Amino acid sequence: MSLKERINEDMKTAMRAKAADKLGTIRLLLAAIKQKEVDERITIDDAATVAIVDKLIKQRKDSISQFQAAGRTDLADKEAAELEVLQVYMPAQLSADEVAQAVKAAVAQTGAAGPQDMGKVMGVLKGLLAGRADMTAVSAQVKAALAA
Repeated sequence: MSLKERINEDMKTAMRAKAADKLGTIRLLLAAIKQKEVDERITIDDAATVAIVDKLIKQRKDSISQFQAAGRTDLADKEAAELEVLQVYMPAQLSADEVAQAVKAAVAQTGAAGPQDMGKVMGVLKGLLAGRADMTAVSAQVKAALAA
């Protein structure tokens, strides 16, 4: 079963269980998927679905930090609940050691010599680690590896 089909099944389950919050989040995700398909006139695969989920997760994390800074815990809690629903559709996260090994391998593969080669290394890593690691943390590790 593809990820998109699994999301559709989860929507039906949430409807039957009358889980309004979960249903709303899943519908939001399906709308984002449909929008991408309509805009680009394609049928997206699991990798593109993961990219959409990752984008929505980043939006939720940013919203949570903004709401907490403004003292709106009610809205931050709502975003956190949506974040929990969305994280179910992400692949298993890599450990810090696995990310460090991938960074080391990408630096060796590209022959990167300094900070000016960060784009090359990140280009390789983005394809390998997208959805499986926090790319902000990966970027910091690449920067540290290239500075040494």
